[in-house]
Amino acid sequence: MRMNRRSFILAGVALGWTALPGLAVAAPAWAPTRFSVEVRGSGPDVLLIPGLTAGRDVWNGTVAAVPGYRYHLLNVAGFAGEPAGGNRSGAVVGPLADEIIRYIETRGLRRPAIVGHSMGGILAMMIAARRPELAGRIMVVDMLPQPAGLLGGTAAGWGPLTNSFRNMIESPGGQRLFANIMNAFTPPSSANRRSDADVVGRAMHELAATDMTPQLPRIRAPLTIVYASPDPRARAAIDRQFAAAYAPARGARLVRIDGAGHMVMLDQPSRFHTALQRFLRP
Repeated sequence: MRMNRRSFILAGVALGWTALPGLAVAAPAWAPTRFSVEVRGSGPDVLLIPGLTAGRDVWNGTVAAVPGYRYHLLNVAGFAGEPAGGNRSGAVVGPLADEIIRYIETRGLRRPAIVGHSMGGILAMMIAARRPELAGRIMVVDMLPQPAGLLGGTAAGWGPLTNSFRNMIESPGGQRLFANIMNAFTPPSSANRRSDADVVGRAMHELAATDMTPQLPRIRAPLTIVYASPDPRARAAIDRQFAAAYAPARGARLVRIDGAGHMVMLDQPSRFHTALQRFLRP
């Protein structure tokens, strides 16, 4: 039986054209599952990555004080009230770095500046070391290549302790204790948006075993390290610690901010904004 033109068109619509060879069907746009992004402003691209348990709101004052850029404010899934999403099981930190790399590529960002606080600093270094051609410049805020060094240890030395810690937070009593610890380190602006204890626990376990020192020579982008100095009596020791830790990096620039604790951008906003402006406009 001969099919007329009208019947052919209707049949094609009904079948969604699935039987026609060579017809291109647009794939759904890719979206990250391990973090969400809020884009603000216009200008050169800057990624802002918060630290453990923190949300993107820790950067609100920074974005307002340093205009002229297109800021990509990340919120890690499982932190600061965001659903666990792609971080609901397995490793957190390494896969996060890979997904941020994919975000840079799929959004067509050309060598963006990447600013990471604490765990975000580790992610920034991972991105720049894994894909040196993607990063325009890197700022690490109050983080060592070995996060365990902030607590006076090493990645190797903290291994057995982190395994015990991981087992502890799987128990109901351990989860309550861990929730209290998280509350102590959560920025005030995120106090009413609790982080997922399991996601944070797995991320902490990874961070304690991480050592980016061997990867520092792979980072080709200009590297700025902003670090806090809360106690004048310990200033010289902190200077030596950060200088030694980043010695393998290519010409890393160290910037100490006095009178600040770990949340540098909140404790000394004016000094931090000055450091960021110099970093973005070398």
